[in-house]
Amino acid sequence: MPQQQGSPRRSDAQRNRERILEVALAELSHCADAPLSVIAKKAGVGQGTFYRNFPNRESLVLEIYRHEMQQVAESATHLLRTRAPDEALRAWMDRLAEFAMAKAGLADAIRQVTGAPGGPAKPPHTPVTAAAELLLRANEEAGTIRPGVTADDFLLAIAGLWQLDPDDDWRTRATRLLDLLMDGLRTGAPGT
Repeated sequence: MPQQQGSPRRSDAQRNRERILEVALAELSHCADAPLSVIAKKAGVGQGTFYRNFPNRESLVLEIYRHEMQQVAESATHLLRTRAPDEALRAWMDRLAEFAMAKAGLADAIRQVTGAPGGPAKPPHTPVTAAAELLLRANEEAGTIRPGVTADDFLLAIAGLWQLDPDDDWRTRATRLLDLLMDGLRTGAPGT
């Protein structure tokens, strides 16, 4: 019996889907043309289970991208619950850098999927933008950053992350870049 849209997945079905996404992220980051049969085998699922979750390469690649963006976005709320606003923002920047490096590995696969005429569009960055806005407003209210910084300003300023080479010492460069951005956000903050 097919699952009703919006109904919860069985726990084993959810685990299978998450395992497929985890393996696919790793495999497609290494090779945009990784065979789907190899991904299914490494995920420990049969072809039927794989194609029931992802009927084609396009749906898999777009879901990886969407899933990773959602994970980054959801981490903002968790960080705000467990840390001071400025510490949460800085930790979230590190998580965003990790996403940028994973996305760099997936860039070829994403281009293949979304570059074809009439093909699907890349999912919007809405969850990441909303998470940035949440963190910025919490910091503005706490007086830890200058007032008036928008999520668009922030994402434009942080765009240098996407220029880093994931095969190089990107963590050191990202840390330096993000510390510089954080220092700039703190300049003129009412609480400093």
